[in-house]
Amino acid sequence: MQKMSVLELRQLASEDFPYLLKEIPDPPDRLYVHGRLPPRDTTALCVVGSRKYSPYGKQVVETLIHSLRGLPVTVVSGLALGIDALAHEAALKANLHTIAVPGSGLNREVLAPRSNLGLAGRILEAGGALLSEFEPTFASTPWAFPQRNRIMAGLSQAVLVIEAQQRSGTLITARLAGEYNRDVLTVPGSIFSATSIGPHQLIRDGATPITSADDLHQALGIEHDRGQQPEPDRAEYSADERALLELLREPQARDDLIRRSSLGTSKTNMILAALEMKGVVKEERGEVRRV
Repeated sequence: MQKMSVLELRQLASEDFPYLLKEIPDPPDRLYVHGRLPPRDTTALCVVGSRKYSPYGKQVVETLIHSLRGLPVTVVSGLALGIDALAHEAALKANLHTIAVPGSGLNREVLAPRSNLGLAGRILEAGGALLSEFEPTFASTPWAFPQRNRIMAGLSQAVLVIEAQQRSGTLITARLAGEYNRDVLTVPGSIFSATSIGPHQLIRDGATPITSADDLHQALGIEHDRGQQPEPDRAEYSADERALLELLREPQARDDLIRRSSLGTSKTNMILAALEMKGVVKEERGEVRRV
């Protein structure tokens, strides 16, 4: 089990609350923190989604958060199973600061979910933080999770939803973000997936669709010149991704690429979606080409 004593658990003075959290209509009376909060000039992005995620959802989380490496961004999420845990893990891998807001107190004996105690320890070891308005000994209850969602939304400049069913705590967080005048972002998904219902409803309601890393950077106001960035390390790509990039030395129709790749239609389309999300390929005028 990971040691969880990077900084002692402490109660924040009200003047030390994250400034955005103090702006919401129902700020917490008390706030407990274990670990280190980010500098005030850091952009806080809340990433939430379904507990039962798809391979596509996992790929989206990892790709988008990886694209933020080296940028002054803190990833906020709820330490829950599924997309939340993936968001924290991806932030750690990208060396980004991350804050977990569990639906429980912060004492190790009650921290929820129990299966993510190790993840909580790694967050602290990496210089991140655990944050809660609940007393340190408070054990999680069903009503606590919707209540803590307002903390996640209130902490953040934007909320990014990646996969959510029609009725879920994820959509509560998105609704609160809208009420708090935060940006609501979401990733479109397959029309055949139940976890796409939430994102597609959010888009109908005015959320910003995120279809690439560039979309996310622009939505966060941290757009930067791609020409100034070094070429991505080939180790960042899977063998299948490298194979498709090799085939795309010349632009070609998607159907031709599928035939030449021998990976099958579904897998090729999934890999192309990931590469487009990473900003290295683009489809236009009926052809797929490297950027």
